Amino acid sequence: MTDCSDQEQGAQAGRRGPAEDASWPFLTLLEELGIEIDPQLLQLALTHRSYAFENGGIPTNERLEFLGDAVLEVGVTEYLYNAYPAFAEGRMAKLRAAVVSTVSLGGVARSLQIGPRVLLGRGEELTGGHDKTHLLADTTEALLGAVTLSAGLAEGVRLVHHLFDPRIDEAVRSGAGTDWKTALQEMCAELRLDSPQYRIEGSGPDHDRRYLARAVVGGRERGGYVGHNKKEAELGAARLAIDELVAEHHIPVPDA
Repeated sequence: MTDCSDQEQGAQAGRRGPAEDASWPFLTLLEELGIEIDPQLLQLALTHRSYAFENGGIPTNERLEFLGDAVLEVGVTEYLYNAYPAFAEGRMAKLRAAVVSTVSLGGVARSLQIGPRVLLGRGEELTGGHDKTHLLADTTEALLGAVTLSAGLAEGVRLVHHLFDPRIDEAVRSGAGTDWKTALQEMCAELRLDSPQYRIEGSGPDHDRRYLARAVVGGRERGGYVGHNKKEAELGAARLAIDELVAEHHIPVPDA
């Protein structure tokens, strides 16, 4: 039977170890933050199950992914709780879901050029695995797990804050995870107004289309938000209409 150390060596066979790649932005970031990562754990974090299967069943990054997922939740939750004391539990939960989503994690992975460093089986490579969003998201969580085991929970959470606090702030500014259309519908019901309707105008070429949406509430058009698609435009128009109604009727902003 092959022991764990032999298996880990197998994962590295024929490859330049990621710990040796000084040009990798992820390692550059760790160096800037003063965080050290164990080279073997780093290699393990990059070992996808497809590569492990083709190399004799060596360990995969899935256990590290499990750990990193928990560390990510802790860091994002801590920041939301401390930075936004006025937010109710429901709103914080929606924002957290948006920030730790597969799409968000994939964006972080691409910014750190994680994809090209992931060890994949031949079949996964041939199908574009190095740029699959779900695979990048899983690897990002595995790397967080590797940092946590290498440097401790506090350092793992510190890395989460560095990577995700700005994304949380942006999510708050953009209303990510917030259903403004439902919130506007409920506000209209409370104010005994007709259900909101939306008027949308498209403009621009097919490859760069823009949509201007206005919400019709209380007999007049409100807002006027330009989005890259109809859904984004309607959500923005709903938020602007809510702001107008809040000012007109002196009511609190709903916890959408």
